[in-house]
Amino acid sequence: MPIYMIGGHSVDFPFEPYEVQKKFMEKVIQSLENAENAILESPTGTGKTLSLLCSSLAWLLVKKSEHIGVSAARQKLLQPDQLPDVDLLNEMINSENVPRLIYASRTHTQISQAMQELKRSGYSHVKAVVLGSRNQMCIHPDISKETNLSAQINLCKHAVKRKQCTFYNNVERRKDHEEFSRNGVMDIEDLVTAGQKLHTCPYFVSKELYKHADVIFMPYNYILDPKSRRANQIELNNTAVILDEGHNVEKMCEDSMSLQLTSTDVATSIVDVTFAMEKLAEQQDSNDLEGRDERKDISLDDLATLKEILLAFEKTIDIIKVDFAKGVTFGGEYVYDFLSQANITFGNFQAILHLIELILQYFAVMAINKSTGPKGVGLQKLSDLLVIVFATNTDSYREKVTKCYRVHVELEEQNTFGRKDGWKSKSSTTLAKVFSFWCFSPAFAMSFLHDLRCIILTSGTLAPMKPLISEMGISMPIQLENPHIVSREQVCVKVICQGSDKEPLISNYNNRDNPKYITSLGRTILSFSPVIPGGVLIFFPSYTLMSKCQTSWQESGLWTQISNVKTIFVESRNKTDFQETMTEYYAKIGEPGSRGAIFMAVCRGKVSEGLDFADLNGRAVIIPGLPFPPLLDPRVVLKKQYLDENRRKSSEMISGNDWYCLEASRAVNQAIGRVIRHRNDYGAILLCDSRFQNHQQKNQLSKWVQGHLKAPNSSTGANFGPVIGEVCRFFRNAEKKFGNPEDQVKRFDYSSMPIASTSTGASSSKSDNLLMRFKKISEKLKEESESPKTGVMDLYKNVPETSKAETPDDFLSSLTGNDVQSIDFNDVTSYEPEQHSEGAVPWQSNSQGSRKRKYKLVENERKPEVETNQEVEEQSLPENRVDFVKLVKSKVNIADYKKFVLCIHTYNSDGNIYEYFKTLHGLFAAPKTLYILRGMKRFVKAEHKDIFGQLLQRHL
Repeated sequence: MPIYMIGGHSVDFPFEPYEVQKKFMEKVIQSLENAENAILESPTGTGKTLSLLCSSLAWLLVKKSEHIGVSAARQKLLQPDQLPDVDLLNEMINSENVPRLIYASRTHTQISQAMQELKRSGYSHVKAVVLGSRNQMCIHPDISKETNLSAQINLCKHAVKRKQCTFYNNVERRKDHEEFSRNGVMDIEDLVTAGQKLHTCPYFVSKELYKHADVIFMPYNYILDPKSRRANQIELNNTAVILDEGHNVEKMCEDSMSLQLTSTDVATSIVDVTFAMEKLAEQQDSNDLEGRDERKDISLDDLATLKEILLAFEKTIDIIKVDFAKGVTFGGEYVYDFLSQANITFGNFQAILHLIELILQYFAVMAINKSTGPKGVGLQKLSDLLVIVFATNTDSYREKVTKCYRVHVELEEQNTFGRKDGWKSKSSTTLAKVFSFWCFSPAFAMSFLHDLRCIILTSGTLAPMKPLISEMGISMPIQLENPHIVSREQVCVKVICQGSDKEPLISNYNNRDNPKYITSLGRTILSFSPVIPGGVLIFFPSYTLMSKCQTSWQESGLWTQISNVKTIFVESRNKTDFQETMTEYYAKIGEPGSRGAIFMAVCRGKVSEGLDFADLNGRAVIIPGLPFPPLLDPRVVLKKQYLDENRRKSSEMISGNDWYCLEASRAVNQAIGRVIRHRNDYGAILLCDSRFQNHQQKNQLSKWVQGHLKAPNSSTGANFGPVIGEVCRFFRNAEKKFGNPEDQVKRFDYSSMPIASTSTGASSSKSDNLLMRFKKISEKLKEESESPKTGVMDLYKNVPETSKAETPDDFLSSLTGNDVQSIDFNDVTSYEPEQHSEGAVPWQSNSQGSRKRKYKLVENERKPEVETNQEVEEQSLPENRVDFVKLVKSKVNIADYKKFVLCIHTYNSDGNIYEYFKTLHGLFAAPKTLYILRGMKRFVKAEHKDIFGQLLQRHL
């Protein structure tokens, strides 16, 4: 790969870096070299992740080489016949250990994407490992099935302590195996695959690899949360920490230091301790050996004392007088008085923590062979609370708690947290309550990070930076706000203040239940759907509004009308359902001749972060409202009050109202970032709320978006008709200049017809003229599409015959890296085989005039039955890619099917035919599936067909 001099370092970068990438890498190297914190913003699509990795690793390799030189000099100095060199001695004294890098992001999905970037870079040889949870890495057949994370941790600890986990027992012997060392970059999937192959625990192997790794990947709660940091034994001394996707760091800091404990949690803890007392007494009387090692340090007296503490804790909550509607709030220092009333102090909290840990271990042993039993969830919450409250026994720490925290107590809604145990304490005679210990200062969490070399906070959406820096409480001398790399021709930003029916589009609290508004919003989406090619992402302010719109549109028929143009997908809160919906959406976009699809999601949801909607997967983002936090939520109210109090003391701090507005704008900026994903991408941003015209809201959008809003030809806030025309012309021009084979996607061309007048004072019938025309032409399209005529060019763009002729036969070579980022190989349910009259199948049809062939039977050498069946099955393999994938899914297990899907996607991205064949050979080399391996030749790229054939001959 080419080498570029950036910031005084040779950076191995895969292509000529853009100017914004050069500036970004210079700032990264400056931060690392000078050991100064940095806050760097670069819009999504500017290659931020690759720039981060290449520049930081270029700097790290220089530091490693310097360290190696000093080490060699040290050896030379220690030679007995060598006279001491003063300069060399000083260099040795001043030299530090080689620094390490931690690359942290919000989710494992984002981390996985970063590691893939590293694998494809010129730094794939560096030692890199990812830290994950037991839930992701455990391969123990029993422990891995435990759904309760706390119980899973304790089960693992028990098995390790008793040396009952063979996977852990193999770690020391096999941690240096070439499977774990030959590949420099080991992500979670690599570790799990190698662990299964070697019968070795991936989770504990990653802990060993961590000790010698140059760069460590992890979710950033592992760093920001003291509990996670302690549990994972993360050392930060002389470490540079990169916090990517850092727009969430502020909230993560607050959440990691905050806790809630309910009356139900306390009551459940009392029941659990009572169970432990009864079980312990029973086992001691009967000399039961189950859990003997775990219970040997637990006495009935200790359990009785803990139960008394919990009962006092429960009583302390009960006597708090709570306003039925608002609850009651105390200063942070109240937590010490509260706990002291339950006999929990600095003097005994360590003993309580130790006893709780022993009880949780005991419960884990009890649960090994039982499907039910205590999980100790409430006890774990109490333990977490004590860890934070009693972290340091100093006056300064207590002052920080007083300043940064608020204690809020309110009535507990039944089943608020989805509890399944339903325990209620009989001793409690009052309404159940929620004890909330909330941190409102990100700086409090950051103060726990000691001995760091530097922190690099980066994201596509950090602006405005000044209030963020003030809240983080650390100096950020190095700052950067990069512009976008795309031109004005690639982005179309419009503020749409009213629908086609003149109804104002504003999703404030008072208007969200307005049927006219919801209907107008639906008609607006219906009008834009045929104009926009490919995928449309709609980010609602909340699940509530999204649900209201879905219900209303389905009842009115708007849902059906929109679905006739683009299939609608809705974001699910369930993780499994969400993944299935995403793959279905991607598959629908990639379907030949598809008009695209719509994905309805919410700001701050799963779709708005970390997922890639490049090219056709996301040609437009529609934002129907500002996602303000719930105004009356106690935590929001207290956060605003906290900020206002601090602002009175320091003008540098942000006010409560400014923070409230910023929360909405940052969520919008993050959602907008889904549409432009690379240099040649293009798309539209439609802000369907009149409040986006406000000066304050505009200024809080990302700078690159503001530039498009302030463009001279921008019709911000214009009437509906002209906006439709502008959006249509934008896509037509963008397709000509930046388009790929995606031009085949059908798109309604509003600019080919006159636009109805939407001037002020026009009648409602005239204002609906545009929609009426679209409806009539849609009906005409339906009639024409059902007839043998081919007159649909008046409305939709069909694929020219020349384009069809040039389209590759195989689906892999037709999928360019820019067109499809993710393909749903599960979406086979929508396929319907061609229907033939009287139940005939295609190869049996005998149309009039056709001649029947006569066949002469000749004797032939009989081949082995297996080989004969293989040839028959290979000949009958479907040519259609959807049918082929459906066949594969029916022949392999789900794990191999996932490998197959990943193999296809990787081959489409990097074109590595050898790795592609290697994976397929591993999946289908068995005699029963060998015909599938042979059949895969038809789907490789044209330039690889000969190589694939040679590989078949060589390996079969």
